[in-house]
Amino acid sequence: MPPRLLSPLHLTTCCSRALRPSTNPPSLVSLFAGLSIGTTTSTSSITTTTARRNASILASLSDNKGAYNKRIRVGRGASAGKGKTSGRGHKGQGQHGKVKPWFQGGQTPLIVQRGTKGFDNLRAPRMSKLNLDKLQQWIDAGRIDPTKQITVKEIIESGLIGTVKDGIKLLGRGKQDLRQPIDIMVSRASASAIDAVEANGGKILTRFYTKQSIRRILRGESENTDKPLPVGKEYVASVLAEARSKPFKYRLPDPTSREDIEYYRDPAHRGYLSHLLKEGESPSLYFKVPIPRKRVVKPGRAALQKAKKASADDLLW
Repeated sequence: MPPRLLSPLHLTTCCSRALRPSTNPPSLVSLFAGLSIGTTTSTSSITTTTARRNASILASLSDNKGAYNKRIRVGRGASAGKGKTSGRGHKGQGQHGKVKPWFQGGQTPLIVQRGTKGFDNLRAPRMSKLNLDKLQQWIDAGRIDPTKQITVKEIIESGLIGTVKDGIKLLGRGKQDLRQPIDIMVSRASASAIDAVEANGGKILTRFYTKQSIRRILRGESENTDKPLPVGKEYVASVLAEARSKPFKYRLPDPTSREDIEYYRDPAHRGYLSHLLKEGESPSLYFKVPIPRKRVVKPGRAALQKAKKASADDLLW
């Protein structure tokens, strides 16, 4: 490639240096060296520096492999693989027009004949999933303190759960990675997660939350407690006095639907309402625990005949 051309200002500087008077009269070679392009001249010695241009990389630019797919050109001859009919086949509706994917040739669709199975429960709570291996990673990184109770607020503020949903469910993936006892309170928990936490000497409690109540906890407008609201007229005065003494605006709600009440009344789920169960009482509000009854043994035929004969012998007339 040709050398890079110098600017007019640089040329003027070179010429002025070459023509500048000095104590030693410059030679003719030094004068021509000062006027040459791409060289610099000093009074003591002549230093020639050739300006070089880096090799251009524009010719070698290319996309990463797999960055784009080559467009398929149809109708360009049989050798291209998509010539003649352009991949549409011969005649018919598929070649002449568009057919929707669910069209079945005019017959009654199978979804109409057979129907659908099941349904989507739009009222079911949407839970954020939290696994034990991810929780252990946050503890190892120092983002969660295992010596204190781990609640919904600590989990969300540490970035372990991003989206605020109707609650958090603790799952047992990576239960072998859990190495220290923890005290955690979440919305729900699986059986494997409960066993893993308690096997390490920890404690787990499930509490009812809603999306709005979780947001109020994050804003500091509600207290995160595991105590339910007592029911009864005799508790109204004490509850109001306690609420007015605290800086919180709202209290946490308690479950109202039968399904939620039965879940948090069940000791197997470590629900915060399980202490309300009486001895021998079922967590279900509909089904009752069957009362064990004494088995009545009916006498056999031989015993009945013997008793009848004995009673006949006792008759006086």
